Amino acid sequence: MNPEFHKYTVLLVIVFIFFSLFKEIVRPAISFLIGALVLLVLGVISPEDFLTGFANKSIATIILLILISSAFRKNFDVKRYFDQTFKNAKSPRKFLALLMASVASLSSIINNTPVVAMMTPYVYDWGKKHNVAPSKLLIPLSYATILGGMITVIGTSTNLVVNGFISENGQQILTYTDFLYLGLIVTFSGLVFLVVAGYRMLPNNQDTLDAFQEHPKEYIVETILQKSSPLVGKTVAEAKLRNLKGVYLVDILRNGETISPVSPDEKLLGRDVLIFAGDTYKIVDLFKKDNGIVLPKHGRILDQKQLNVVETVIPYNSYLSGKLVKESDFRQRYQAAIIAIHRNGERVKGKIGDMHLATGDLLLLTTSDEFFKINERTHDFFIVSRKDQTIEPESSAKIWGLRVGLLLPLLLCLFGVIEFFVALMLILLVLFVLRYINIKEIKYELDLNLIVILVCALTLGNALINSGAAELISHLMMEFLKPYGGIGILIGLFLLTVLLTSFVTNVAAVSIAFPIAYSLCAELGLHPTPYYVGIAFAASAAFMTPISYQTNLMVFGPGGYTFKDYFRIGLPLTILYSIVCISFIVLRYNISFE
Repeated sequence: MNPEFHKYTVLLVIVFIFFSLFKEIVRPAISFLIGALVLLVLGVISPEDFLTGFANKSIATIILLILISSAFRKNFDVKRYFDQTFKNAKSPRKFLALLMASVASLSSIINNTPVVAMMTPYVYDWGKKHNVAPSKLLIPLSYATILGGMITVIGTSTNLVVNGFISENGQQILTYTDFLYLGLIVTFSGLVFLVVAGYRMLPNNQDTLDAFQEHPKEYIVETILQKSSPLVGKTVAEAKLRNLKGVYLVDILRNGETISPVSPDEKLLGRDVLIFAGDTYKIVDLFKKDNGIVLPKHGRILDQKQLNVVETVIPYNSYLSGKLVKESDFRQRYQAAIIAIHRNGERVKGKIGDMHLATGDLLLLTTSDEFFKINERTHDFFIVSRKDQTIEPESSAKIWGLRVGLLLPLLLCLFGVIEFFVALMLILLVLFVLRYINIKEIKYELDLNLIVILVCALTLGNALINSGAAELISHLMMEFLKPYGGIGILIGLFLLTVLLTSFVTNVAAVSIAFPIAYSLCAELGLHPTPYYVGIAFAASAAFMTPISYQTNLMVFGPGGYTFKDYFRIGLPLTILYSIVCISFIVLRYNISFE
């Protein structure tokens, strides 16, 4: 076909992906996959171009890091470690400083998503024990992991994706020195800002679980089935308690035990305590039917603590995102029932079964013990509050085996004997041998959505370069920025990438910005390294919106935040971050206005 057709087709596909991600029309992985398939069908890219992404070393490295991080998260008691770290942190600001320094350091060597997953329940509990609202702590937790991830090449998938693009185009990849010094400076400056100014700017929102405990009748209604009720002996379905108007039956309390979730075949007995959720004011309609369901004289839920209430968040790659509750088979699929849904800092009103779930929603659930096992397999929820999990201490022989198995591959990599990818493979093998991870867990931990996004983003980025679309955009940018020399081009690329990463994923931002930088450097004869470093750091400047990065979404619901909260604190942080990054890159790489 005509090369011009290919060029504009790629641009239209990029516009579609950007719009789809911003509006959340479909899940991110589907958006990228549709874009790649359109280019395949129209012959813009070949099947070989697409499949090359699956063999990309940087993408494989990301997957290995996620698996290794997961093994450590599941097998080691981080709570005990952080209890020691924070034992002298009596004030919120001191705790915040220690917290952010710790997680930033951890995020420099471990993927930042599992770091936030490990730390959110801990931070949440610390806040409750010290009367500090989670909203004062959770955004800084997310931001600190983002900042710390920029200290090393492996700290965040963004850096590895940039290196993947560079490698695909036959250029010298970025090394640890390109990240270390600037990463340490932006991390330090960012953490100081968050402790000094950011803490005051954060809202003081009431925790959702506390709100439930203080005002349970706004969420659930406790009723009793009288012994003389005509419903006694009938199943839930036969008693027509399955599809009520505005409310639904979430739990049955019977003889000191909790039946959760309630099956439609469950038989009702006299003196059963029936727990309903939804639009609780509509429970009056149920009492009008003279069916032997009455309100107790004294509510007993909080006293008996029989309900296992859990706060969860829907992550960006969840099966539930965009689903209608009643069509998801929620209770049977997850062995849990929804009490309430919170979105943008507010409780969503209406019949729960008729609600569409969205990424970032906070769900208040009543669960059975089976729920936690199911979620380990599906990863459809990020659990904010959970039962305390005790991890048995390992034998000293096993611990020493792990230390040697970790240290030896890393030393061999440090001295150039083996590549980092090979070192990670050896570490994964050690975790297998010591039984910290197995094949079944790998199957559950492998994030197919992330793999699809990474492969498709790499494919689209290369299509931008090969079709000439990136050259077209670079010409337009060059006309505007050329009078300002290398510094002007760096600033233009940096700000473009920051804008992109604020509204779509950082991988999408890189897949658009890298081809433009590649073409600009080729046309103007510029040394590309400083511009690639600028793109890598700009793509991680995901501070202004909750949708810009998955860790922001993970704390969005638990903190009861709104979009304005992220913008209020994220804008000044982004300005500080940008000034520090651009100034350092200009000075280190001797970029001029010429």
